[in-house]
Amino acid sequence: MGRFLAGVASALLLAGAGIFWWQSRAETEPRLPLAPGVQSAGLPLSGDPVPAPPEASAKTREEKRFGRYDKDKNSAISAEEYFASRRKAFAKLDANSDGRLSFDEWAIKAREKFAKADADRSQILTRAEFATTAPVRKAKPKPDCPPARSPGDEDEG
Repeated sequence: MGRFLAGVASALLLAGAGIFWWQSRAETEPRLPLAPGVQSAGLPLSGDPVPAPPEASAKTREEKRFGRYDKDKNSAISAEEYFASRRKAFAKLDANSDGRLSFDEWAIKAREKFAKADADRSQILTRAEFATTAPVRKAKPKPDCPPARSPGDEDEG
């Protein structure tokens, strides 16, 4: 048992020494200079600050928002264009089309959700019934990337 422990300890010491030797050697090796005017393929060299990824500016988002409202694409938003989306939303809620919005019309979705959750029709939600009203969160879309392949993989066929 003693020989086994001594062997394991010596193997760990040798591995640790190898790592330290490899790291010190990598830090002391000189870098090859780049030819004048040649970029390093967009990758920062060690010690150089990593550039921040580009972000959409507020102006870009505002331009998109403006474009959604400007239906006739004349670079101006009329009152009709501005209120069109609100008129559509109001019309969806105004169930009896009388031009007035009652509380029941305004809260129809909430009333339907409550009625669906109230399984025993007691007009009171228990903890279990209330848990069914939790909003359903959309899962983040997974990136459409091909599966990773290792160098040893080959197509069979």
